Amino acid sequence: MTPNTATSAPSAPSRRSFLASTAVAAAAVAGGMPLLAACGGSDSGSGGGTSAGKSAKKLLPAYVATNVVTPDIAAKNGSAVGFTSKLDIAGLKTSVPKKLGKGGKVSIMSPFWGSPPKSDNAYYKAMNDLIGVDVEWQNQDGNTYDQKLGAVLASSDIPDVVVIPGWNMGGKIPSAIIGKFADLGPYLSGDKVKDFPNLAGIPSDAWQRCIFGGKLRGLPMPSSYVANIVPLYRKDIFDKEGYQVPTSADEFMALAKEITNAKAKRWACMDMKWTAFNAWGVLSGSEKALGWNMVDGKLIYRVETQEYLEALEWTRKLFAAGYVHPDAKLGKSQSTDPGPKFAAGEFLIYNQDISQWWSRTAEQATQNPDYKIWGMDIFGHDGGSPTLWAGEPANIFAFVSKKASESVIRDVLAVANVTAAPYGTKEYMLTNYGVEGTHYTVKNGVPTKTDQGNNEVINAYVMVASPTATIAHPDFPEVAKAQVEWQQRMGAFTKKSSFYGMQITEPSRYTNLSNDFEQLEDDIVRGRKKISDMQQAVSDWKSKGGDALRDWYKKLLDENGPAAS
Repeated sequence: MTPNTATSAPSAPSRRSFLASTAVAAAAVAGGMPLLAACGGSDSGSGGGTSAGKSAKKLLPAYVATNVVTPDIAAKNGSAVGFTSKLDIAGLKTSVPKKLGKGGKVSIMSPFWGSPPKSDNAYYKAMNDLIGVDVEWQNQDGNTYDQKLGAVLASSDIPDVVVIPGWNMGGKIPSAIIGKFADLGPYLSGDKVKDFPNLAGIPSDAWQRCIFGGKLRGLPMPSSYVANIVPLYRKDIFDKEGYQVPTSADEFMALAKEITNAKAKRWACMDMKWTAFNAWGVLSGSEKALGWNMVDGKLIYRVETQEYLEALEWTRKLFAAGYVHPDAKLGKSQSTDPGPKFAAGEFLIYNQDISQWWSRTAEQATQNPDYKIWGMDIFGHDGGSPTLWAGEPANIFAFVSKKASESVIRDVLAVANVTAAPYGTKEYMLTNYGVEGTHYTVKNGVPTKTDQGNNEVINAYVMVASPTATIAHPDFPEVAKAQVEWQQRMGAFTKKSSFYGMQITEPSRYTNLSNDFEQLEDDIVRGRKKISDMQQAVSDWKSKGGDALRDWYKKLLDENGPAAS
């Protein structure tokens, strides 16, 4: 799918700030949405656990590929599907031929970034009329959502539906999910999902992430599992100056030296730590479980590898040589939008979520027609093919209260069946754009949000459930094509680690064990700490619980088997 608004996202954000900024972007679409989402398994409160085991398969909804709309570019190697045609409003398909809602009321609490619209706005009214359900939104500030979430889940007054992003699932939240939310299996497992055809079109690995405590409890927001961090660069300036896209770490370093001219206020890049991790094949850090993998018969955590240290050292050298923009050196890139300085040519390369390939293009289209942002292929550090690791196939979920009646649950599923409608349908357009003429207009096959659309059609219904990962930008189809093709090329080098797709809840005693690594990484690449400090931190981590946590993960593997490759 694709985001509709450029959001302020850092060049090398923390996991939480990055995911939040992506969720914002993805929630207000310009023709699709590359969303993050996840679901999984049989946890046991503070003792931890996984929902993946052999018994999980029988809990999954049957997968029935949607044939309502045929994408211009089919999914391949884990990529999203792509749409590159102009939008034909008159030719939109119908994926929900009759209202499934029975007219009841459903309250939904969800994170919201920005200013929530009034409850009686035209978008909410149109969606509720289409679905046949009176949805009452309880929007909460996404930046402080974890605080509100904890308070609500600790109370006896829980809304009918609560949206919980994966990055908010720390502490006691997983056990609260198991204790407070309903089993949706009786309505969705196996062929039962066929009552809700758009939900049946959601891939099985996204549903697997929705298993908590041995029950199917979540509704997922699917995403491509291919690496979502792209080394974005100013192609227009590269072409003008004759710069060549690097294919190794040494070539990148040489290019960075060639580009950088501090007196002229031009630097090569921002903090490239994330790209370095990909170039050296470091296991994913986006979810704790993805940081573990079986290597030569031993279970290894990402920070224990030589590749992890080498990636940090290479990034440190970029900083030390003066090739990184001063904002990144000072840490400003993590709190301010790098977009204006990127547009001004103060730096030419940065790594960020793939959604910014489109959003930066859109924001500069009228004021800087020569501007062209593009994505580099991720290179193997030595010039060979990279080894990339799959991310989670879903990481935002909606849960239904255990106190909800059957009629409320079915009304919630009626909502989800509309919001999961595929691109190219009337339901998708209403969910993501609102009402034509009120929230958007269409010219030459390109929908454009009105001011009312930008104020009302954001952060709401898309959070309940979404279709299979989709990229579509009617305004910039060449970008959509390039994004999908990038995912397909990178997907060819992507592997699934031992715990891919499993919903893992670590025992509470290990909850904060790895929390300090991210800050230490940033201190090392900026020269404030040394590689030896990381080696000591890893040694301390092992003795303070890392080795015990390894044993715990190994037992999960022994009991459930590794993820399917």
